[in-house]
Amino acid sequence: MNLLDFKDKIQISYKDNRIDIDENKIYHSNPELLLILLKDRTTKKNLIWATDSYKNYGEYYEKENQIKVEVITGYNKWLIKPRIEKNKEQQQQRSKEKAEVFTPSWVCNKQNNLIDNAWFEKENIFNIEVEKNWETNLEKIEFPAKKSWQDYIKLNRLEIACGEAPYITSRYDTTSGEYIEVSNRIGLLDRKLRVISENIEDRKEWIKWSLVALKSIYAYDYQGDNVLLARENILYTVKEFYEEKFKRDLSNENLKKMAIIISWNIWQMDGIKFVIPESCKNEQKIEYLLFGEKITEEKCKGCQTGNNFQHNGIYVKIKDWEKNKIIRFIDLLEG
Repeated sequence: MNLLDFKDKIQISYKDNRIDIDENKIYHSNPELLLILLKDRTTKKNLIWATDSYKNYGEYYEKENQIKVEVITGYNKWLIKPRIEKNKEQQQQRSKEKAEVFTPSWVCNKQNNLIDNAWFEKENIFNIEVEKNWETNLEKIEFPAKKSWQDYIKLNRLEIACGEAPYITSRYDTTSGEYIEVSNRIGLLDRKLRVISENIEDRKEWIKWSLVALKSIYAYDYQGDNVLLARENILYTVKEFYEEKFKRDLSNENLKKMAIIISWNIWQMDGIKFVIPESCKNEQKIEYLLFGEKITEEKCKGCQTGNNFQHNGIYVKIKDWEKNKIIRFIDLLEG
């Protein structure tokens, strides 16, 4: 069956908004970019769905299958959308299936502020919290003695079970759907890009430091559509900050460089086992007897014992950019 024949099953109307990123638009303007954003660097294949949310659309949407360009573009271009734009039934299903509940932006801001308060040794650096909102500090960010803005950009940050990555980038409030203007954003990457914009006027230098910022931001999620949404949000965050600063578009070449970093740093993982979702399997054990053979099934030892170093699944690999070295994420727990 031709993948494009799904048009009768999936007919999602076009909506012009700034929240949902159009995979069709990405693909037609820069086909390689969408392929990179769908890449799983551990398996060297694509992200998998790892959710039953789309199974009614056909065999290509079963949870163990890869997310292919053909099934999320064309007539299906609005299939993958932010949680706020999913219907209530879909939201409830995902909450039940994988405990998916997203955090309001004002809570993300409050917690991100705690991190910055400790590093700056001072409060109200980027904004002042006002009930369930914030007032942005419009003054240029000042850095403490013996700490520089470059030090801040290099700080490594990790968002676990990231969903659409609301702690990293606040393009929109994941609970209200409200678009947040660039000047008022509060994510971990948003703050780094703001600092870069305040300290750099040269476009090439801005790109250089934005790549450093991207290499410092890490996140993972179980469900493949969330990983794609998080990657898109992060890429578009850099794009929007650049456009706000320089009043011009990022080149395809720079978008590709950024997407490659993002595809390494935002990955798909079972956060309990540290392996690719659904990759642990029962293995057949064959015992050869005098008259024939005996076949038994042996379950994954890690799943049986709870020892996360004994899974037979595919352990996730990430990149240490400073050492230019690929490592297993689980090995960081030992170190």
